[in-house]
Order: sequence, then C-alpha cells, then structure tokens
Amino acid sequence: MKNLRTSAVCAIALAASALAFSSAYALAQETSAVPPASNTDATAMALRDLQEQVRLLRTMVDEMHSENVQSRAEMQQLRQELQATRTLLERNPASVDLTSAAAATPLSAAPAPSPTSASDPQPAAEPSTLEDRVQKLEESTSLLGSKVDEHYQTKVETASKYRARLSGIVLMNAFRNLGASNNLDLPDYAVPLANAGTSSATLGATLRQSEIGLEIFGPTLYGAKSSANVQMDFGGGFANTGNGFNFGIVRLQTADLRLDWEHTSVVAGQDSLFFSPLSPTSFASLATPTFAFAGNLWGWIPQLRVEHRFNFSSDQTLTVQAGILNNVDWEFPNSFQRSAQAGEQSGQPAYAMRTSWSRPVFAHPLSFGVAGYYGRQNWTWGRYVDAWAGMADWQIPILPRLGLSGEFYRGRGIGGLGAGMGESVLFGGLVAAPATNTTPIRGLDSIGGWTQLKFQLTPKLELNGTIAENNSYASDVRGFAIDANQPSATIIGRNRGILGNFVYRPRSDLLFSAELRRLRSFPIYSSSSFTNQLNLAMGILF
Repeated sequence: MKNLRTSAVCAIALAASALAFSSAYALAQETSAVPPASNTDATAMALRDLQEQVRLLRTMVDEMHSENVQSRAEMQQLRQELQATRTLLERNPASVDLTSAAAATPLSAAPAPSPTSASDPQPAAEPSTLEDRVQKLEESTSLLGSKVDEHYQTKVETASKYRARLSGIVLMNAFRNLGASNNLDLPDYAVPLANAGTSSATLGATLRQSEIGLEIFGPTLYGAKSSANVQMDFGGGFANTGNGFNFGIVRLQTADLRLDWEHTSVVAGQDSLFFSPLSPTSFASLATPTFAFAGNLWGWIPQLRVEHRFNFSSDQTLTVQAGILNNVDWEFPNSFQRSAQAGEQSGQPAYAMRTSWSRPVFAHPLSFGVAGYYGRQNWTWGRYVDAWAGMADWQIPILPRLGLSGEFYRGRGIGGLGAGMGESVLFGGLVAAPATNTTPIRGLDSIGGWTQLKFQLTPKLELNGTIAENNSYASDVRGFAIDANQPSATIIGRNRGILGNFVYRPRSDLLFSAELRRLRSFPIYSSSSFTNQLNLAMGILF
C-alpha cells in the first residue's frame, strides 16, 4: 500500500511540474504581449504559489521514500530472523521448542540496518513492489508459525534426528447386554444361552479398546517422503489371573512403512484391507471393526501395495491400487510356533486391486470404488480352493449434513476376511477337519454388506444408523456338510446387525457416545439367536 501511495504522489508531482511549466510558459507569452509593468506583481505571486506547491509535493515524496526505506530495512531484519529460526528447526527438530526458537534470534539482538539513501541500489532478488514483499513475508511467517505449532504439539524425543508423533485414544466402554454372544464386551454374533439357568442380562465395562499409535517421519528418498507408523490396542486376550479380563494384553493392529510421492505411494507392512476401506462409525467396537462378521470385510494383514492418483479437472481424482497380501484363511495358530496355513501352503500370496473415483460435494467426498481379490488355498492331499471376492464401496453426500456410505461383497472361501463368520471351507463326511485324503472339501460361498446413514445435527453432534448382513449360502451347507453335530454347523448361516448411535464431540479431543446394537444370527440346523447391547463410551484423543 505504501508503494501505491508513493506512485500516486510521484504522479501528482509530475502533473504539478507540467502544470507549472505550462503556466510559466503561458505567463511568459502574456508578458510579451502586454506591458510588463501592469502584470509584474501577479506573475511574481503566481510563481511563488507554484514554487510552494512544488516544495510541498517534494517534501511528501521525500517522506514516502523514507518510509519505504524503513519498511525495507524492517523486512530484511524479519527475514534474517525467519531464516535463523528455520535453520534451528532443520538442524535439530526433535529438541527445539518454542522458547529456544524464539530466544535464538530476538529482535533486539538482530543487527540494526544501516540507513540507506534514495540512490542506494536495491537487491535484484527483491520482489518488484513493496506490496509483493509484504505478502511474501506474511506467507512465510504464517508457514513458520504453523510449522512451529505442529512441532510443539507433536514433538516426541527419538533416538534419531527424525521426529515422531504420538497419537491414540483412551476409551472406556460401559455396556449392558440382553442375550448371549460370542464375546461379552465386543459381540460379533449371537449364540444360544449356555443353559436354562444362565441369565440373559449382563453388565460390564472395559478399557481394552484404548489405542496407542506412533508415527515416524523419515528422510526424503528419490523425491518421496518416507514415514512409518504402528498402531496397538489391548485386545490381545486376557491375563491368566484373577480379574484377568481387566488386564488386556497389548496387541499389534497395524504397522506400515510408506514412500509418498506427489501422485504415487508405496506401502509395505501390516495394514487394513485397502480393497475394503470403509467401516461404520462406532466407538462401541474398535478392537474389531463394527459388524466385522456381519457384512463388513476386515483384516490387519501383511501386504505390499502401490497406489497412483490421477487428478482431473473439477477436483476429480481417480485412484488405482494394486498389491499382494499374506494369504489368510482364518485358521487358528499355535500359541508360540507358527505353521503354514492353507493359504500359505499354496506357495503364493493373495492378490487384490481397487479402482475408485472421488470428488468433493458439500465439502464431503463423493466416491465410488470397485475391487477384486484372489487367493489360492492348499488344504493338503492336492485339495485346492480358489478364494475370490468382488467388492464395491460408496460415499454419497445427499445433503450438506446428510450422507450415505457402505460396502457390498460377493465371494467364496474368504473366511480370512471375515466373510462366512470366519469359515472359508466346508468339509464333507462325518469329520470336521481335512484329516484324510478322502475327506471332500468345498469353498463356502457368501454375500454381504452394510450401509450407514450419517446425519450431522451440529458441528459437534452426529447421528448414525447402520444395517448389515452376512449370508452364507445355506445350499452349500445343507448339501455338503451333512453332519448337523459339526461345530461349524452351529455358526454358519446368516448374521444380521443393526445399530443406532450418537457421537458428541464438545472438543476435537473429547468425545461421548451412546449406541444401541442388535445382532441376530441364524444357524443352519437350529433356530436363530439374538443379543442386544447398550454401549456408553467416553474417550480422550491425543
């Protein structure tokens, strides 16, 4: 703005000078045409007035030039302080805090700029106008402030020079159940009551769904930003002691290493299913995703994948993902020694690919994705099962505060991904395991999915309603697993779920939630069972 005022004043001065010379020329013409004695006083007075105006304009120009020089000196001083602070942060980002960064280059300690005159040359690298320089300085200062704030909030001391960020949630769940289930605090499906004398109503609380995450920001390699993260919870079982259900064992959820370019990412590690990326919103079930065995495919599986993003006009993005995964089929391992499962005995990984399109609508993502999965399983004696699945997912903002999301799948032999309530194959005859080379075997067909309606009442309060279902093909079971006393016959079938909850966030790091969930499971050879759970949650995120 000061530069604009200077330009305006200079223009006025030039105009006034032109007016003065033209006036002087006109007066000279007039004095040559009329007797000089009659106009001498008027001419002298006009010249004096003109000289006074020129003097005033020159004074104004000199003042504006002085202000311009002073502003340049102040900006140079601030730029030196900014560079010094950046240098400190780059040299030791893990140990520099706000006080040391501010004290390193105080204003009073900066060298005072030497006075400059109007004839002093300006550096060639400086922006062309004062307004541009002020704007660039404001942008640099804002960027530095955000970086310093981010460093202050996320500083974690590490053994290396690379910074780390600690995150997670301390979550307490109190619950009341009506009906029996496979898991008291985290029910996945309903089961019949153990006996007639068992109470159908239970009450309890847990903190084992609390999570801890650590993210490490590594060096830049071939233009890619490297990072790693690990996520853990306390859902790994219970200590073998009195009240052991209160002492949840630490369990690894995910651990990733990433290389991120502008449009391409390479991810290696144990991660959730990139080809089934969505999950219903719920704080009643974090140790396993909501409706994990009722239509929501899930798994924390070692994998290597590549992602590429194509950006089009109107903020449209097409994302292509492809990867290989550890070939899982939901077999239970030995407690201390690892043996090959059927998927691993095939000698090849599982393969998956997903393509999605997205764009913002109402400040929320509108996206559609399709994916495919394949894995070959070897159940010994040359009995192979080709596991496969086709998936679709969607996020649709219906209104600014109303959105619909969900997933759908159809596949075979994908119990390792939570389909079929954990069953990948069926065995024929009178045995429930592939004990001999004569035991027939068949991959279990299943279909399922879920959909959720989210209503954002206020920026701090949201309501969610979800329905979900997994349906294992009953014809596969009845026509192949002929023994109704098999353990699998009591769990294979339909598993249906419905929930409603509200989530209140008075602050970004504090939440309260209440949820009512109902599960109803349909075994093939017996009547259905149900369980209802009322879950109250309180959590602090960090």
